Order: sequence, then C-alpha cells, then structure tokens
Amino acid sequence: MVKIRLARIGRTHRPAYRIVVSDSRRIPNSVALAQLGSFDPIANTCTINEEEALKWLNEGAIPSDSVKTLLTKQGIYKKYVDGKLAAKKANKEAK
Repeated sequence: MVKIRLARIGRTHRPAYRIVVSDSRRIPNSVALAQLGSFDPIANTCTINEEEALKWLNEGAIPSDSVKTLLTKQGIYKKYVDGKLAAKKANKEAK
C-alpha cells in the first residue's frame, strides 16, 4: 500500500519534516518513492507540489492524518475530492 506521510529530517528540538510518498511496508526513514514538499512546524510553513500530490492521490496513495490536515489547509485535498466527485458524476451520466 502506498502512503503519503511525514519523514522527520530535523535535528534535536528543531523538528522539520519532508512530505513523502512511500510504501507502507517499509520503515518511515527508508527511501521514498517521491518527495512532495516540506513542513516546518516551528515556523508553521508548508510547501507542497500540488500537481505531484494530486497525481499520487489519484493513483491511490493514502495520506496520513497529519498530511491530510496539511493538504486540506493548502486546498489540495478539496480539489482532489471535487475531481473525484466530478468523475463519478460524469460516469453516471455516461451510463
């Protein structure tokens, strides 16, 4: 199963995280399939590559709870859900 999760890269008492796509069967610090962005909880800054995030979400990657919160704050998760609903509606109309 492919998951989108946080990988810690910060030093002691200065946490920083990468938002990565990785296989859930591997340990969190293993090699990631892709890096989508970063999150700094101290400065409260978050950068996410929107195109890559939407691509991985559409391919079935499951975000962790903390990443889902970050995606929601950036407005990316809403775009993903809206696209999914639009596709479902188009599929029903095609039948």
